[in-house]
Parts: sequence; C-alpha cells; structure tokens
Amino acid sequence: MDLVSAVIGFLVMLNPFALFLYLKPVMQDLSDRQFLVVFFRASIISFIIFLFFLILGDFIFQQVFQIYFESFRIFGGIILFSFAYLFIVKGQRGFLQIKEDLNDLASEIALPFMVGAGTISLSILMGDHLMIYESIIALSIIMVINFFFVIGLKEIRQRITSKKFRIAFDKNMDILTRINGFFVGAIGIDMVVRGIENLVK
Repeated sequence: MDLVSAVIGFLVMLNPFALFLYLKPVMQDLSDRQFLVVFFRASIISFIIFLFFLILGDFIFQQVFQIYFESFRIFGGIILFSFAYLFIVKGQRGFLQIKEDLNDLASEIALPFMVGAGTISLSILMGDHLMIYESIIALSIIMVINFFFVIGLKEIRQRITSKKFRIAFDKNMDILTRINGFFVGAIGIDMVVRGIENLVK
C-alpha cells in the first residue's frame, strides 16, 4: 500500500457520492452556512477517530482487547459487503434519514456513515503499511477531498434551475452510488479473504 492507493481506496470506502445523497434531507432543512458548519464538524470528528485508530489501532486490539486484528478485518469486510448491497440494490432509499437536533447532527453524520468498521480497518492498515507522517498526510488529503467533493456536488445541484435537470442529476448520482457499490463490495470481500488467509497462516 502506497500513499496514492491508500487515498483512493479510502475515498472509495467513504463514498462521497452516497454521502451526498445521504445528506440531501439535511441540506434541505439547513441553510448553506449551517450545513457547511455541521458537515465540517462531522469531518473533524471523523478525522480524529480515524487518526486515533491509525496511531493506536494495533495496540488497542492486541494489547488492550487481546483480539486478532484479522477478526476485525473480517467483520469490517462483512459490514462493507452489507453497505455495498444497499448501494447496489436499494440506492438512495437504503440510507437512514437524519432527524436529530442541529447540535447532534455532526456526530450523527460522522458515526453512522463516515466512520465504520471498514474505514476504521483502513485507518489501521494505513498505520501499518505507511510511515506515520505519510499516514497523517494521506488521511488529511482524504478528508479534504471528501469534504469539498460533497460541498461541490451540493453547489452544482443548487445551480441547476430546471427541475427536470435536477431530477436527472439526482438519478445520475444514484447510478454512480450503485456502481460504486460494486467496488465497495469487492473491497469488503477482499478484506474477508485476506483476514481468513492471515488467520490460517
């Protein structure tokens, strides 16, 4: 794993297309400034959690909980496969709708969707395969790209004045989400296979 492949793989896992669709109800309920602040906070929360596992992930699993990381890798792969199934089969309808207070939105966005078993697993793997400074740089690049990608899609959609074209835009995003589901599913299966291989060695 090098820095470029780590960034690409993590972005596929985060799936900014799906995140954009997932956050559409929130975008409609909040002003542009409110959404920007909430999503920025969610990105910061996610970054801190990823950084924590990137630095201390192996220690937590092996020394504190005394469980094989490969077990978590397999579990993360199963979760990813489940997400991929929702992406492919249900599309946007498979996502949860956020209905909490504004003060809780940042954590609600970060924890159920941006931070999961798959992204935590990738954080730990980045810490294992890259130098610590490379891992932090990669993680920073990932979160910045994801943030501006979602905000960029939001701005593009808002600038579409025709209702017909806006509906077409949403449908194309849904198609991209489903396509991305195949890649997420493949990553999930690969995590399960690699986890099993490492356990039986």
